[in-house]
Amino acid sequence: MDFFIQNAYAQGAAQGDGTSFIIMMVLMFAAFYFLLIRPQQKKQKQHTELVAGLKVGDEVLTAGGILGKITGVSEHYAVVAISDNTEIKIQKASVSMVVPKGTYDEA
Repeated sequence: MDFFIQNAYAQGAAQGDGTSFIIMMVLMFAAFYFLLIRPQQKKQKQHTELVAGLKVGDEVLTAGGILGKITGVSEHYAVVAISDNTEIKIQKASVSMVVPKGTYDEA
């Protein structure tokens, strides 16, 4: 039966040194760091500074898309007025951005 089927033999493993593998791993880690990890850390730092700087009178947009004006701030929560007689209490971390003054009044 060996006449119809050729025998397959494994090739010898590449006998290169381990430094090329280590260099490639370092380059891949550096690429991941500069393309993924570092920008995410910068974005998280900016959001932390935004949340820490919230004060009464700021007009904010929440992660859920609610636009309102801050009427009260505590350590972890903010009270946001979304209409004349409606206020909601939200976590400060859910504020996605502070909008320019007058945006809430125009809505």
